[in-house]
Amino acid sequence: MRPGPRNLITDVAGLRVGNAEDQAVRTGATVLLGEVPFTAAVHVMGGAPGTRETDLLAPDKLVQEVDALVLSGGSAFGLDAASGVADGLRALGRGFQVGDQRVPIVPGAILFDLLNGGAKDWDENPYKRLGRAALAAAAEEFVQGSAGAGFGATTGTLKGGLGSASAVLESGITVGALVAVNAVGSVTVGEGPHFWAAPWEMAGEFGGLGSAPAYPAGHEPPPMKRMGEATTIAIVATDAALSQAQCQRLATAAHDGMARAIVPSHSPFDGDLVFAAATGARALADPLADPFVLGHAAAACLARAIARAVYQARPMPGDLQPAWASLKARG
Repeated sequence: MRPGPRNLITDVAGLRVGNAEDQAVRTGATVLLGEVPFTAAVHVMGGAPGTRETDLLAPDKLVQEVDALVLSGGSAFGLDAASGVADGLRALGRGFQVGDQRVPIVPGAILFDLLNGGAKDWDENPYKRLGRAALAAAAEEFVQGSAGAGFGATTGTLKGGLGSASAVLESGITVGALVAVNAVGSVTVGEGPHFWAAPWEMAGEFGGLGSAPAYPAGHEPPPMKRMGEATTIAIVATDAALSQAQCQRLATAAHDGMARAIVPSHSPFDGDLVFAAATGARALADPLADPFVLGHAAAACLARAIARAVYQARPMPGDLQPAWASLKARG
């Protein structure tokens, strides 16, 4: 397993990512777009999720494919980002056909960034605009760190952000992850700069510091945010041909990566969830062994993407938390 050429989720051919931010509001939105509809599923493990159209991702539902997936800040207000994406897709003639109408299928999830110091006194919800702008920006290359849905994100100790990573397996199948990190837990060990995800790092992608010199086995982390103020929302994707049920299993396995990279994770304060997407370009050579390897790769990619999100977050005026770079500068 090795990183893809971009080390981004867009190493999965046919996928693009777009970001949009509102600096005054201190928030943003991110869209994962397929050139054509793709199979998708979701698995939720946090206690405070906020979602749109996730019920239809169950394997027994009529629609088996989606046009895009959306991650957004803004708590419940941010669910409107998917409406902006749907409007843009409809204008492009995309969507599930019903008679002479096209209905874009755009599930989404949100994180809470309403108390991060930005101006939240809007008269009109900004997220529909941000969603449409993110769609217009969709490309194979995109900014990580303080960008898109991670623009105003925080964690228990440091600024959060948007991160991505990829892996190409020996079989030739590609796996990628995209995540907005706004966790109640910490992505680094203690007060130092070492990442919990260090054992899965590839090619120094988040600083190459290695593992922390000591493991705080007896530490009991206090909640740093209040109920509902957190959430890490992610997408794992592959070019493998997977059914919706297999995608759901992939999303479930990917949660292991969240637990490896954020301590603690999946708390009652978080709305942690993972979408899984499959473009279907590559058939599984071994229907039993390949999903096993895919699950491991998805978890590893997600752990790496979480660390990269915090690693690349940049300091900005008005920050309520330090960026990771300040830890490295001190030690």
